[in-house]
Amino acid sequence: MLSSFEQSRIAQLTSSYGPDEPPRHALDFGDYLSLLWRIDIHAHDEGKRRYYQACAHALALGLDLCGHNIFRLVKSTEAGHIYEQLANIPYRGTHNLIDAQDRKAAICQLVQLRADILNIGTYQEHWPVTWPGSGIIDNELRERVFAVLFTALQGQFRDFGRLLLVADIVLSDLLLGNQRPNSEISLDKLIANYGYPNPTKTETRNLYWNINESDAV
Repeated sequence: MLSSFEQSRIAQLTSSYGPDEPPRHALDFGDYLSLLWRIDIHAHDEGKRRYYQACAHALALGLDLCGHNIFRLVKSTEAGHIYEQLANIPYRGTHNLIDAQDRKAAICQLVQLRADILNIGTYQEHWPVTWPGSGIIDNELRERVFAVLFTALQGQFRDFGRLLLVADIVLSDLLLGNQRPNSEISLDKLIANYGYPNPTKTETRNLYWNINESDAV
């Protein structure tokens, strides 16, 4: 049984982090990994890509990740390829090169697992208007499709999503090593001190939806 804290953490890690769904709890390294995933999947959407890049950069500053290889890798990697490049971090330093190949293999598998979980947890975002199968004429078949999408899958995901919490702890060890960042930071502090996009501001919404100020007037 998931605790209320675990449920809220999983919900935040799989949220959009958009202006309409800002983080409700303090952000940590797991949130940073989720934002990097968002940068990748929105690589061809200029507004959302720039928005998530701004969010990730501010969070990296707030968590004091600037001296870490992951910070430099993210800055030098094209959107759409960040997650796949995370596995190369063990080769970007001079320490622990003796087991770099094994670290790379572990990171590669855990990052892929994390991406798969996020894809499952956010599948509803890809529905254009209504749920797939809502127009099926056969009532019984339509209800069975509904049951799978809204009952069976969501019920199973509560436990499956817990893997995010476990994977993030291990990925933190693999990607950051002994150099521990700040554990977490509040959204208010990120906005006030590190330039995190303020979800209440019109310019933030315009950035997210890629609206030019002249068009918004």
